[in-house]
Formats: sequence, structure tokens, C-alpha cells
Amino acid sequence: MSNVEYTNDLPSPEAVSLARESAAALSRLLRERPESDRARVQLDGEELILPRSALSLLRNLLSEMAQGHAVTTIPVHAELTTQQAADMLNVSRPFLVKLLENDEIPHTRVGTHRRVRLKDLLEYKKMRDQKAEESLQELADQAQNLDMGY
Repeated sequence: MSNVEYTNDLPSPEAVSLARESAAALSRLLRERPESDRARVQLDGEELILPRSALSLLRNLLSEMAQGHAVTTIPVHAELTTQQAADMLNVSRPFLVKLLENDEIPHTRVGTHRRVRLKDLLEYKKMRDQKAEESLQELADQAQNLDMGY
């Protein structure tokens, strides 16, 4: 997987504070200037021009850091190992392998190893989360109909 940077290091308290301030400022700027499609950023005297999509990603990254979370970036087209995919779904690797074998998530084989495209994994996760939300809503509706006080 190219362009993937993994870290388990949590941001320092100083980094959390700086990220919080920067995320708020960047959010404000993006909100106040919706027509802007790029931004100039200066780093050690060098000026860079960043596209708006990069600024939105940077805002999201800073927001996560502001909450004290470690952040990893992965391109959507990246292929994950079964362990990486299982970790992203918060399930065991054997459970994920069963999902793959049942064709619930598309995958490829590289030799004897399975690989899952991040895009496919995210689509599965979105569908799974949507089903869970619908089930919870159905339970809440039943509780209302039965006057259970919820």
C-alpha cells in the first residue's frame, strides 16, 4: 500500500491544543469562503497552494487530533490485508474471512492471501451501519407503540 502512513502514537497535549485551534480556524475559513477552491499556505518561507479538497481533509485530520486520536490516512483504492480489514470493522480476522468466503465483501487473492479494497470495505461498513440504524429505529418505534416510556 503506497501513500499509507501508520502511527499508533497519540498526539501530545500540546499537539491536541494546536490541532483544536487550527481545526476551528480552518472550519471557519472554509465556511466563510465557500467559493474558494484553493489556499496559499506558507511553511518555513516556502509558499504552497493547496486544493480545497486537501483543506477539507486537513480539517478532518485536525478535528480527530483535537480529540486526542491517532490518525492514519489510506487511499480509497488501497488494498488491505484481512487483519487490517478486520481491525477497521472491529471484528475478528476469522469472522472477516467468513464474510469474504460468503461473498459479502468483494476480495482478491494474492497467492494464498486475501486482499480487500478499502472502497469495498467502506461500502460494506456503510451498509452494515445503515442496517443497524434501521433495526434500532424499528426497536424504538416498537417501544413507543408499546408505551414503554422510551
